[in-house]
Amino acid sequence: MASRQPSPGVEETPGGRSLPEPTAYANAVGRAEPSAAPPSRHRSPEDPPPRTPAMYAHTDHFRQRLHQQGRYVSVPIVAEAINHGQLRWNTTDGWRFALVRHGIRYVVVVSDTETQSPVIVTGWTAIDDWETAHADARWNETDLQTIRLRAALSSHRNEQIPDRIRPRDVDRAFEICGHRIVTEAGAGSVECVDCGGRFRSKAELQRRHCHR
Repeated sequence: MASRQPSPGVEETPGGRSLPEPTAYANAVGRAEPSAAPPSRHRSPEDPPPRTPAMYAHTDHFRQRLHQQGRYVSVPIVAEAINHGQLRWNTTDGWRFALVRHGIRYVVVVSDTETQSPVIVTGWTAIDDWETAHADARWNETDLQTIRLRAALSSHRNEQIPDRIRPRDVDRAFEICGHRIVTEAGAGSVECVDCGGRFRSKAELQRRHCHR
């Protein structure tokens, strides 16, 4: 059931369940691969997007994320979110489908009013229930620590967050802002395994180019 009510921000949502990516929409909505769906320019932003996954094209932004280590977003899970997920309006980036499976929340941002066909703009994961996710064989400790670390960096992108980084222990590098990062418990920063840089915020990761 669709709701046009603004969804809560990260600070208002227990466990950081809704993570904003405010630049994704502007950067990606104009670069969608055309689909066979009929034009949808007659639709307004207030109209809920369709629940037919086959109608959606993929933006470059979304396709890049499908191949990034540590994203845990796939085409099948996105299709399931569109089919069965909760649909909410968010003032930052528009319509979102959210689906909870095995303790993990999958968030999919879509648009269908500024392109010839509906598009999947971006998608990400967050911990919905730690105990459920931790007990499920689908997820290992590194997976869950990675999701939490990425969530912390994204939800406080302009702040240095050493206290939120220190509890994380991630020895399998995952990509963010062009860097492949790891960290260990007790460290107040993440380290890029390619350039050796150390960072305490997502903004710092974005500002410094990785020279691999």
